[in-house]
Amino acid sequence: MSHIHDGHAPGHSHLEEIEARVRALETLLVEKGYVEPAALDALVDTYETKVGPRNGARVVARAWVDDAFRDWLARDATAAIASLGYGGRQGEHMRAVFNRPGEHHMVVCTLCSCYPWPVLGLPPVWYKSAPYRSRAVSEPRAVLGEFGVVLAASTRIRVWDSTAEVRYLVVPMRPEGTDGWSEERLASIVSRDSMIGTGLPDPRVVAAP
Repeated sequence: MSHIHDGHAPGHSHLEEIEARVRALETLLVEKGYVEPAALDALVDTYETKVGPRNGARVVARAWVDDAFRDWLARDATAAIASLGYGGRQGEHMRAVFNRPGEHHMVVCTLCSCYPWPVLGLPPVWYKSAPYRSRAVSEPRAVLGEFGVVLAASTRIRVWDSTAEVRYLVVPMRPEGTDGWSEERLASIVSRDSMIGTGLPDPRVVAAP
């Protein structure tokens, strides 16, 4: 069976070929006047910065600093997330799952690539790959190890299967040593992968206070 390395699915040359075809198609469409480069840039920016992981990071950071919001997020994630202005297509039915000592969550879509776009943006290529979709269920600890997430043997790993009916957001544990940090600073250490469960927040990668 194929393996996942460094957070990416195998078959890099195939992916590079697809990316090259996409770039060629984009160039052709622009040259023929079917699309405007500025419109494409705006679309990419929307999904990378507005409808992207930054949104989810703000949700997580709010849950870390606001107990009432955290409770609301646990009860009704869709409504709690919408209260921060994030919602819409692919985010209609959300559920938040919370990492805690002795328990770690990760998300997969075994059938296709169901993914909470409003809070995580576009799904990464590896999330849609067959190796991840199968191995995340059958050997989650090994998959996490390949992403650099090494958990204690006693830690329970729960795998959630995202569907068209419900999509999941992993709320990672707040790292030690972040007491007194602002909500904005906390959000800067929350990565996309940590909200899928294939990563952990890293206080070393942080914006200035």
